[in-house]
Amino acid sequence: MTASATADLAIVGGGMVGASLAVMLAPLGLSIALIEAQPVESAAQPSFDARTTALSNGTRKILSTMGVWDAVAAEATPIRSIHISERGRLGRAVIDAAEQSLPAMGYVLPNRVLGRELWRRLAGVPGVVVHSPATVTAVSADEQAVTVAWEQMGIASSVSARLVVAADGANSLVRTGSGLGATRRDYAQCAIVTSASPSQFHEHVAYERFTDEGPVAVLPLGDGRCAIVLTLPPEAATAAMQLDDAGFLDLVQARFGWRLGRLTALGRRDCYPLALTEAEDNVAARTVLVGSAAQGLHPIAGQGFNLALRDAATLAEVIADSALAAAPDERRDPGAPALLERYRDWRERDRRVLISFTDGLVRLFASPLPPLRFARSLGLLAFDLSPSAKSAMSGLSRGFATAQPRLARGLPLVGGLVS
Repeated sequence: MTASATADLAIVGGGMVGASLAVMLAPLGLSIALIEAQPVESAAQPSFDARTTALSNGTRKILSTMGVWDAVAAEATPIRSIHISERGRLGRAVIDAAEQSLPAMGYVLPNRVLGRELWRRLAGVPGVVVHSPATVTAVSADEQAVTVAWEQMGIASSVSARLVVAADGANSLVRTGSGLGATRRDYAQCAIVTSASPSQFHEHVAYERFTDEGPVAVLPLGDGRCAIVLTLPPEAATAAMQLDDAGFLDLVQARFGWRLGRLTALGRRDCYPLALTEAEDNVAARTVLVGSAAQGLHPIAGQGFNLALRDAATLAEVIADSALAAAPDERRDPGAPALLERYRDWRERDRRVLISFTDGLVRLFASPLPPLRFARSLGLLAFDLSPSAKSAMSGLSRGFATAQPRLARGLPLVGGLVS
């Protein structure tokens, strides 16, 4: 049995990025097919897994304008300062929110909290039809539309949409189906994500500590616990995953040190391979790539979701402007070539600068050469003494686009319709 439909927009991927985009577009009254491979609220869906996400101030602003932030703020932990150091070296730097005239450097939020609120809001949007769990089987485009085919509970279905948005991750099927290639550079690292309870309160400090084996990040959580991201070479990561809780905590303690006292009460551990994935372009015929489908980053700077949400906010604005265009033949065509070109141009600098910045950090701190290690130590010391450098670093929360999308400036897409 085959079912088919038409829509203004098809969003493939209902994780935090795809669901956010659908919520952003709700005021426009577009017909949207949201196609997600995992069942809603499944732990296998990244929006509902045990991980946390570091949100920049720019992301908080976007979520606030969307009307989402107030519903999740109580479970978001503010980062009052960021402590950066390298094991075995004297250099270190501290960026304090108060010194930057900010309430926080960012926030740490459980994925499931944000995912649940996004999906709650989508349930009340008449124009959004969710297909889940659905496995995309084919994507094909012509001058008028893109057809996305999928299987759901043994039933083959398809939708013909004016625009398809790939929000389906670094291994995007939509990207492949659109004919866009991608480069992938394996960092030969894996990130083990977990949580633990420190014997000393974290004081809302986020730590990034670099070691010869890879960085370890320790982020504050609201209940006094800390989220931990331990980066290791693949073989070492496999061995670490096989340790009992006490052995794993000893490993983290040796890497991180004793700034928070003894770590106890280890949470669930998950392990993810790390690579830089970059699509050759972020648009194709009636196709747009957002988030990891366009660029998959190393978590070293915690900017992956923040960059992805700026993708979504920019695309939502471009689509809104098209929907309200004066020319009848352009109105409500979210896949028009001029629209896609505008999106590509707008996102280019932000993407390029952040990809280069993140990749450069990985390369810099992965090098064992003594001259580079010495330079890193001096660099951290110099950074710590430079207010202008710290101010520039805090600018990561806004990204590097020449203009910020309306949602990031606290302005609704259309009049006062964003609630």
